[in-house]
Amino acid sequence: MNKLALLTLAGLLANLAPAIAQTTEKLDAAALAKIRDEGMNRSKVMETAFYLTDVNGPRLANSDGLKRANEWTKAQLAKYGLTNANIEAWGDFGRGWDIEKSYVAMTAPYYHALVGIPKAWTPSTPGPVRKQVVVMKAATEADLAQYKGQLRDKIVVMSVAAPLKPATEGAIRRYTDEDLKKMTEPASTPARTAPDAAMLASRKAMAALRTAVADMLVAEGAAGVLSARGGIYGTFNTSNGAPYAADAKPALPEIETAPEDQLRLIRLVEAGVPVEVEMETKTRFQTQDLKGYNVVAEIPGTDKKLKSEVVMLGGHLDSWHAATGATDNAAGCAVMMEAVRILKATGLKPRRTIRIALWGEEEEGLHGSRGYVKNHFADPATMQLKPEHEKLAAYFNLDNGGGKIRGIYAQGNEAVAPIFQQWLAPFADLGASTVTLRNTGSTDHIAFDAVGLPGFQFIQDGLDYFPVTHHTNQDTYDRLIADDLKQASVVVASFVYDAAMRDQKLPRKPLPAAAKPQ
Repeated sequence: MNKLALLTLAGLLANLAPAIAQTTEKLDAAALAKIRDEGMNRSKVMETAFYLTDVNGPRLANSDGLKRANEWTKAQLAKYGLTNANIEAWGDFGRGWDIEKSYVAMTAPYYHALVGIPKAWTPSTPGPVRKQVVVMKAATEADLAQYKGQLRDKIVVMSVAAPLKPATEGAIRRYTDEDLKKMTEPASTPARTAPDAAMLASRKAMAALRTAVADMLVAEGAAGVLSARGGIYGTFNTSNGAPYAADAKPALPEIETAPEDQLRLIRLVEAGVPVEVEMETKTRFQTQDLKGYNVVAEIPGTDKKLKSEVVMLGGHLDSWHAATGATDNAAGCAVMMEAVRILKATGLKPRRTIRIALWGEEEEGLHGSRGYVKNHFADPATMQLKPEHEKLAAYFNLDNGGGKIRGIYAQGNEAVAPIFQQWLAPFADLGASTVTLRNTGSTDHIAFDAVGLPGFQFIQDGLDYFPVTHHTNQDTYDRLIADDLKQASVVVASFVYDAAMRDQKLPRKPLPAAAKPQ
């Protein structure tokens, strides 16, 4: 451990000294050494990541790719020696959707292949479609009137909302010691206030405009749509161009493109140069099974009194479809799978049961974890607790890219912070030593916290998650760093083991009130 790391850790321990004095943790140094040895010297995490990404492919909600990944992870967890491996329905989701073919190119004033992919849940074209281009710019519904009668049998190129900006710093970024120190300080952000009337009106107007544009394109008989948002240097963000609900209204074939390609088309049209585009998409909807699923498996506890209690770990298995979802979130799932593999390979005997969950349909609103929590623990709308609520010791989540773990967000749980500080102490030499009371952005630990359960997300180095890989066509296996995922696997396995061996479950915050209807 370097001198700066020692000083940082010493300072954090000093700040937490009164609490630590009351919560001295009994850490099994021999067990932690076994975990580190297995995770660092015989890791399978990159092999797992390869199968999740390259072999199983994109894993859009309720797609064939996600079903392949569900079956593979279930079998792999059973192969590791976990029990009760199961693909468990969490509830109703909606239509599945897969791409069978996709092609787009500018064919006039000259030929140039464009970078793009169909938006999720959009229909096929009737074979190859080669049409003239019309550029649509609409800031309000009133702006749509000028396009009436102009769109039939045309490919509509939507305007790009914001101009591209060059990158101002390196794409790969890791937390500095100063960054991590700031995270341990009280947040200086003002208290969150409810949106004012103007903001609510603006949101309502934008939603109405999106609906009006979609309806007009269908009514006017446009042949297809090209759109672009975000991204730099040939990357593009991907999303859905139509709802996944079984009763969703018809939409047009739509391809999301790299902004550079989209802007070239717009500049040519605005200069009066006739532009022609050819596009072909072949997509397939699945409507036989509208349910969503999670993959779960267990390492049974060994203590007669504590084996009915559960320590959970997980990450979301689904992804968007422009790439193979490596950093979002095959990395998190590979680490969690590696953590339970390590625990089985070392022969350690946890007192509590350890349960891994690989969530489905997270990208559309944390559906997999929220459905699981509602089915097993409590409904946040009523806060009526189920018997399993009392049995959960903790839930640990990983879903902030492919970077190594630098610490953990304590989610405002002051009582758990000194415990986590002690659990991290053996990994200061690996760069993991920070405990912050703050929370990170919404991911599956939120589903647990919403019903008063101790759910936590780890702090990870950002690397190039933003703006390069998150929801883009560059989110591939090549973006993963083996040493980072090995380190993360060791830290997670140790946290899960510590939680499973502790005499008491982790302390909880007060139960929240029932959620108000939106």
